[in-house]
Amino acid sequence: MLLKEMARELDLKLITPGVSIENIEVSAGYSCDLLSWVLAHGEAGMACVTVMTHLNVVAVAMLMEMACVIVPEGITVEEASIEKAQEEEIPIFSSSMTDYELCGKMYALGIGATRKK
Repeated sequence: MLLKEMARELDLKLITPGVSIENIEVSAGYSCDLLSWVLAHGEAGMACVTVMTHLNVVAVAMLMEMACVIVPEGITVEEASIEKAQEEEIPIFSSSMTDYELCGKMYALGIGATRKK
């Protein structure tokens, strides 16, 4: 599914103005708040849901070539993280939904989970 379609379906708010969400394919969803775990188990193209908002989230998303980061429950993202994400062209979205709701709705849209073999 294309990122812009997923964002529309989930009513996500892009909080990194100027970062394009066109032509980005979401290959899977992932939810984790332990960034070392995401580094070990995440994959390129994933939409990662996390309550973490510091700069390391952007670094992990960039290293893993993730499609985007989604921050649930309207949690405020640190300004430094937003600026770095804009610089690195990493889309960060905000949602009023919980992590659980987001993941369930992503799955219902056909966005599954993949695992490294």
